[in-house]
Formats: sequence, structure tokens, C-alpha cells
Amino acid sequence: MNAETMPVAAGSEPTAVDYAVYHSQAIFTAEQENIFRGQTWCYLGLEAELANSGDFRSTHVGNTPVVVTRATDGTIHAWVNRCAHKGATVCRSLRGNQADGAFVCVYHQWAYDATGALVGVPFRRGLKGVGGYSKEFNMAEHSLERLRVETFGGLVFGTFNPTIAPLDDFLGPVMRKYIQRVFQRPVKVLGYARQFMAGNWKLYSENSRDSYHGGLLHLFYPTFGIYRQSQESAGLVSDEGYHTVFTVSKPKGDVDYGSFGDEANREMQGEAKLQDERLLAFRPEIADDVGLHIQSIFPSVVVQQIQNTLATRQIVPHGTDKTELVWTYFGYADDDDETTRHRLRNLNLVGPSGLISMEDGEAVELCQQGTIGAEGKRSFVEMGGDDVRPSYAPMGMDENSVRGFWKGYLGLMGNALADLAAEGRA
Repeated sequence: MNAETMPVAAGSEPTAVDYAVYHSQAIFTAEQENIFRGQTWCYLGLEAELANSGDFRSTHVGNTPVVVTRATDGTIHAWVNRCAHKGATVCRSLRGNQADGAFVCVYHQWAYDATGALVGVPFRRGLKGVGGYSKEFNMAEHSLERLRVETFGGLVFGTFNPTIAPLDDFLGPVMRKYIQRVFQRPVKVLGYARQFMAGNWKLYSENSRDSYHGGLLHLFYPTFGIYRQSQESAGLVSDEGYHTVFTVSKPKGDVDYGSFGDEANREMQGEAKLQDERLLAFRPEIADDVGLHIQSIFPSVVVQQIQNTLATRQIVPHGTDKTELVWTYFGYADDDDETTRHRLRNLNLVGPSGLISMEDGEAVELCQQGTIGAEGKRSFVEMGGDDVRPSYAPMGMDENSVRGFWKGYLGLMGNALADLAAEGRA
């Protein structure tokens, strides 16, 4: 069966992706096995969220609920949040500290330690010779499903794959360099936001890699001069296409904010004035003077520096048309009070209702709505060419990184898509 006769998504290419990938439940299910539980390392959180023994954070790998913990010996662990007895959720809090190190399922009180090992079962031997489990019952055989865990630069990743190469290899030297650029020194968490979008997770993954829309969709950029096409910018894509990083340097010399609109196709209509212009202030704190750093690590996290905002954005797929975005805002541990206040003020730029980023969720939902019933039809991703280049400049004039995402995605999903198509299930 060739690409012309193969139905729906199996014939997709990085420049022409079948819209079925956003709507097919069979494809979504296959993604969980081939991507999130397959040959990838998935972001779990920040080491700074697990500073102390007993600290934990509830998270997801794909749509699988996971808890990441700090054990008494300082090691970090992750396990599936599903009791080995009846499958109930064990940990019901988003984050916290379990001082005694025990995580207890409320249903039948099966208890697990921070590593996921089963350490207690009520009435395991019955009561007065009645009930209980057989003598062959071995608690070690009923621990929670565990993930491999590795860290880099303050980020915690996990994988279900026992044979995948180490995290450092998965990231590669270029992406490691840029992670270290942001995580140049210890960080402290400033807060969280959770955003829900009625759209497929891949639409947001594309969006975070799509510099083409930056000055077109986000009118705050050209109106108030955060970004314009003449600024120095560059993009890098990993060899497999998985990962991308964009950087934009601050404007050179004196900044005339009033002239930024001259380089834009659109800007806000009517009077647009900030009541507190400190919001726009950029205080360079890294030697390269980069004012925007957007790094997408396949499959599920974005590392950002926009002005003085620092954050991770974790992409959590809950269904074909249900995606959660978890924003974790942070600063540096040695920030003084004034720097922290400035970061918090700067955070008005980003997040679910950020002056810059609020339109992204709407764009995801528009694409989801517009492609209903469009299975067999394909996107057109040829801005700037039809290949995937490892580096390019300036950004904003192509869809190179979006093609990179699809190159990586199809590399992991190609056989599964072909099988589904052959079965008529895609």
C-alpha cells in the first residue's frame, strides 16, 4: 500500500499532516504506547519542587497519572498513581510533603513508600485465623509500577522504557546547552497556573515550535515592542526533529517603542496604553542579552524565558480534544526581593491569560474545531521550504521547527499509523 492509496494518517509527511491525527481515538491510544510510554524521556517536574525528603508532585506521562517523590536518602523516584490492588488513585494531592514517607490508598489502606514499594496491607494475615492472603502473598510483587528517572540541569524526566539511551543522549548537546542557559544557577518556584484547552496536544506542540505566528497572532508584540522581525533571532532543531529552541536578542541601542508597529502587519486597534510600563522592563541577567528563549523538548515540555519570566510549560494530553497546560513559574534562588517582584509583575505577559500568550489556547481550539470531519485532508506546512534544517535565522519566516516536530513524531508513530490505516481504524 503506497502513500497515495493508504487511508488517512498513515500517508502523512512533515509538510502535509492528515487532520485525523487530531481526532482519531485509535491514534491517540497508539501515541500513549509509542511516544509517551515508548522511546522518549518525559518531563516530570523541577528538582526545586522536591527540595526536601518526603516532597512529592503529582504529574502525568501522556495520560498516565504519575507521582514523583524525594525519598529519605535524597533520591528521586516516580511511579504510576494507580494502586496495585484495585487500581484506585493513591495520591490525591497535586503536591506536598509526606513526612512519614507513606502513601496510602484510601480504599483499602494499601500503603507504599516514596519509592513505590508496597510496605503495608491491612489484615494481610486475616484476623483470628479468618481471611487474609495466602502465605505465598509477597508484597514485593505488588509494588506500584515504577519509571526510570534521570535529571538534567534541575529538570526531572522519567521513562517507561527500560532500554532507552540515557537522558543526556536523548536531549543532545545543543539542547543541554540551552537548558543550562536558563538553569544557570539554583532556582526557586514562584507559583503555578493550569490551563485547559479543547484541542489536541499536538496542536499546542506545533504552536510552541511555530515562530511564524509570533508577530501575527500576538498583537501585544508589535503594539508594545517586545518582538519585531528586525531583532536578531535564530532557531535550532535537533537531528531527529524532536527538540527546538528559539532565541531573540533584545533590540540594539535606544529603543523607540513607538516605531515597532512599522514592522508589523497588524497591531491593536484603538488606544492601547499600559498603566504600568514597568511591565515591559527587561533586566538582562544572562551574558548573551537574549530577551526571548522558547525551548520545546519532545514530547511534553517547553522551557521559556520571556523578558524576565522563567517557566516550564508541561503539556498533558487528556484526550483527543482535551489538553492541560501546567505552567510552573520560577526565579533564581538568590534573587533579591525587588527582582522577585519584577518577575511576578512580568508574569502578566505569560500564562493562560498572559498579555502575550493568551491567544495560543484560542488558536489551538480554532484548529481543533476547524478540522472536525476533515480526516483525509491535510495541513500545508511549507513556509520556508519543505525540509527540516538544523539551524536557521531569522525566525518568524518559516515553519521549519513545526516540520521538525512532525519528522520526530512520524519517526515514532509511522508503523503504528500504517497498521491502524491497514485495519481501517485510523
